[in-house]
Amino acid sequence: MLEKLLPDEVRSAEAFSDDPGEPCFPGEEDLVATAVPGRRREFVTARRCAREALALLGEPPVAIRPGARREPLWPDGVAGSITHCTGYRAAAVARRSEIASVGIDAEPHAPLPARVLPAVTTEADRRHLSQMSNVAHWDRLLFSAKESIYKAWYPLTARWLGFEDVSLTIDPVAGTFTGRIHIDAPFDEMHGRFVIDHGLVVTAVLVPA
Repeated sequence: MLEKLLPDEVRSAEAFSDDPGEPCFPGEEDLVATAVPGRRREFVTARRCAREALALLGEPPVAIRPGARREPLWPDGVAGSITHCTGYRAAAVARRSEIASVGIDAEPHAPLPARVLPAVTTEADRRHLSQMSNVAHWDRLLFSAKESIYKAWYPLTARWLGFEDVSLTIDPVAGTFTGRIHIDAPFDEMHGRFVIDHGLVVTAVLVPA
C-alpha cells in the first residue's frame, strides 16, 4: 500500500501479520520487556519492517531506539517513520539528502469514536468534514493525516504539534491532503497523500530536502 504513496527515493516495507515466535532484535528487548504479547508482536514486526526498508537503502541492520517523544532514532543521514495498527505494520525511509523528513500512519477504515472527534479536529476541520460525501470515513483519514504530519514535523522542529494546531483539507479525487499549520513554524503547510484499501487508511507526508 505504501508503494502507491511514495516516490522511488523512499523505500518501504510492510506486513499484514506477525510471526508470534519472532524474537526481538538485539538492543531492543528492553523496550517491550513488560509489554503484553500483542504489543510485543506488533513492535517486533514493525521494527523488522524498518530494517527491511533500511536494507533497501543499503543500510546494515541496527537496533532502532526511541527518542524523547518515542520517535524512532534512525542511522545518520536517514529520515524515516514507522506505523502499526490492527492487521498492518509498515516503515518508510529515505536519505536526508533527498527527503528531509517522512511521516506515515495507518488506521482501520472505520469511523472515529464520537468522543474522539472534537479532540482531534478544529472548527475548520469539522466544517470541511460536513461537506464531504459519505463514500469513506473521512474523519478517520483526517486523524491519520494529522498523525503523519506530526511524524514528519517533529524530527525537523523538535517541537510538539497538537491536533488543534493543524487544519486539514482533503482532496478525495486526487488522493491528497493539505495541513495548514497555525503556530509559528518554518513552513505554513504540509502536504500528503492517502490510500484506502484492505480495510485500512494509510497516509504519508514527505518534506523535500
